[in-house]
Amino acid sequence: DFATPRAVLTGHDYEITCATICAELGLVISGSKEGPCLIHSMNGDLLRTLEGPETLEGPENCLRPKLIQASREGHCVIYYENGLFCVFSVNGRLQATMETDDKIK
Repeated sequence: DFATPRAVLTGHDYEITCATICAELGLVISGSKEGPCLIHSMNGDLLRTLEGPETLEGPENCLRPKLIQASREGHCVIYYENGLFCVFSVNGRLQATMETDDKIK
C-alpha cells in the first residue's frame, strides 16, 4: 500500500524552511525562504498570512523564518534568520517581538 497525502497545502512561492503542526487547534503553520509564514487548516485551506514587523524594509532585511512553534492556546512563536523572535496569535495579530544576537538552533 502507498501512503496518500491527507491534504496539499499551497500558497508559498519559495521553498519551505520550517513548519509545525498544532493538532489541538487543527492548524499547520509553515514558513518559506523568501516569504511570509502561512497558517493552513489540516484540510489544506489557507487561513492566514503572518507578516513580520514592518520595521525591517528592503531585500537585504527580508524576514526568513527558521523555526516555528505553536501552542495549544493559540500562540505562534517564529524565529527569523536575522535574530528576531515574533509572537503571533492564530488570528494573525503580531503580539510581541524581541531581537537577539545569539545563534538559535
